Amino acid sequence: MTINYRASHIGLCVADLERSLRFWCEGLGFEMAERFDLTDTIAPGLAEALEVPGPVDMISQMVVMGEWKFELMEYQTPPAHGTPSATRGQRGLTHMSFWVDDVDAEAARLVEFGGTILPSTRSHPGIPIQFLADPDGTRIELMGSS
Repeated sequence: MTINYRASHIGLCVADLERSLRFWCEGLGFEMAERFDLTDTIAPGLAEALEVPGPVDMISQMVVMGEWKFELMEYQTPPAHGTPSATRGQRGLTHMSFWVDDVDAEAARLVEFGGTILPSTRSHPGIPIQFLADPDGTRIELMGSS
């Protein structure tokens, strides 16, 4: 049996699309791709597909970096709720990781784009590591290349 999966994208629900685009594009270097302004009046069944109560009014903005493609989803209606994973020991998506030359310099730079350094996560288990949170609390791991 041949299994033939191809990666499509990873979805992230965000509170403020412009704030998130600043972090993901200007900060991390992703590029904007397709954008979809969606309502359940133009796409019947959208609420069910998104697993949210209707009516639905949302923006789906794709951002890409190499093979990575993320869908940043901003809901005007219904409002987004919940919080991202707070530790790597929590079930579900816990973080996204990036190689960088200088962990501390890049973490400080990402603060300028809305990131928040998580000080207790700075470690050096053979390589320097620092976690920070994007503007919505999604954890980002920076790993030093040396």
